[in-house]
Amino acid sequence: MKLIVLPQALSVYQVAALTELDLSQQPLFIGVTDEEISVVSATDKVPADTIEREDDWKAFKIESVLDFSLVGILAKIAQLLADADISIFAVSTYNTDYILVKTEEQAAASSILTANGYMVV
Repeated sequence: MKLIVLPQALSVYQVAALTELDLSQQPLFIGVTDEEISVVSATDKVPADTIEREDDWKAFKIESVLDFSLVGILAKIAQLLADADISIFAVSTYNTDYILVKTEEQAAASSILTANGYMVV
């Protein structure tokens, strides 16, 4: 399975309102609940006014479109990284999954995934 490392630095943050976001930016992941608005986007696109913010994330994108009947793809990657004490932040879209790791863990995560049969590019 091929994993593509997204080139940009990412941030995970919370905002008070969706109007604070540039909705045309890419990548952009938004989760809205009755308790919060959580966002993942390029660090250079984070609005000035955030509630909470954590920078220095890099993302691995699973290249192929994942059928909903497939089981355990994200779980296997998460387990490999957890076994190496690498924390992840996962985001899923209709087509695929993205696995975020802290920037300082990216090289180690790439090595572990490569050693376990993943092609990291």
